[in-house]
Amino acid sequence: MTRRVRTALGGALMLALAPALPAAAAQAATKTVDAGLPRGAQKSFQNTGSDVNDFFPHQVTVHVGDTVKFAPAEFHTIDLPGKRTSKLPIITTLGQAVTGSVDAAGAPFWFNGQPTVGFNPVLLRPLFGKSRTYTGAKAVLSGLPLGNNPKPMSVKFTKAGTYRYFCDIHLGMTGIVKVVGKNSSVPSAKADQATVKKQLATDLRTAKTLPSSAPPPANTVDVGRQAKGNVSLFAFLPANLTVPRGTTVTFRMNAKSEVHTATTGPGNPDNQPTSYLGQIEAGLQGAVLDPRGIYPSDPPGALAALTPVLHGNGFWNSGALDEDPTSPPGPTNAVTFSAPGTYQFFCMIHPFMHGTVTVT
Repeated sequence: MTRRVRTALGGALMLALAPALPAAAAQAATKTVDAGLPRGAQKSFQNTGSDVNDFFPHQVTVHVGDTVKFAPAEFHTIDLPGKRTSKLPIITTLGQAVTGSVDAAGAPFWFNGQPTVGFNPVLLRPLFGKSRTYTGAKAVLSGLPLGNNPKPMSVKFTKAGTYRYFCDIHLGMTGIVKVVGKNSSVPSAKADQATVKKQLATDLRTAKTLPSSAPPPANTVDVGRQAKGNVSLFAFLPANLTVPRGTTVTFRMNAKSEVHTATTGPGNPDNQPTSYLGQIEAGLQGAVLDPRGIYPSDPPGALAALTPVLHGNGFWNSGALDEDPTSPPGPTNAVTFSAPGTYQFFCMIHPFMHGTVTVT
């Protein structure tokens, strides 16, 4: 599960590919891979409302003995898995149960007694700023890029081979390091930069098409949208939906590499941190996650009737919507709009995402 706060998190660094030395040279070379959009490209994608969950360059080729610096340009992990064949789950259930969680009317939420949910503890031990060696036998895991401006994780590759690695936060985000013998040729720094430029240009063209791509079915809202290359649009689509009273609306994931919620209630979590929704959003920034933001507000299988007094203050939450099979949440939820009015929806994980449902 990813969390970007307004602009992208994580000390974004400029792409800096060190020139590769000739194969005959004794000194090893270093190349840099950005985990997420390079800093210089982020504004262009923010203007489209999109981001790209990929590594830049997606594939890098180095000699045996060379080092790759993985720079945390955004909120991603670098998981060189060793013998493991898939990424680690970002969200896991923890040992203790939820207790004492009540709604604005004082009624207990259904998820009291359910497991507390939090970030995978394995990912809370970051290696950013440190150096490791990788042969493909034992995993090297960066962990989450916590703190301000974390430094790159440096990995020395000492065995020839093609190594695929993952971001544990974003399903489908993978990169490749190809390690060749010292007498083999590798792309120059200039060639690598050209590859990144081409990769960015392709992704930007894709990002510009996402807002106008095919709309969802009637009475359905796409929570985010994704296209080839893990280009993800952060928006509710349609942004403004009008339905008659009594309509059931389905909120569905359309971005496989992201986690979103569809949540309505008092306040704007993007700029009102002390509001009801603002407090829930803040509760998703720690190691243990606020169950009101992760669990659906109503029991699974129950179709809630949304009015301004549901749960005492008009609160309804889809829960975390996720298509990642390694984490607990599901990909859809629905609610019946049972009273006229205008309902403001936000994503608790990406609070700048905003949509409106008007009920007549």
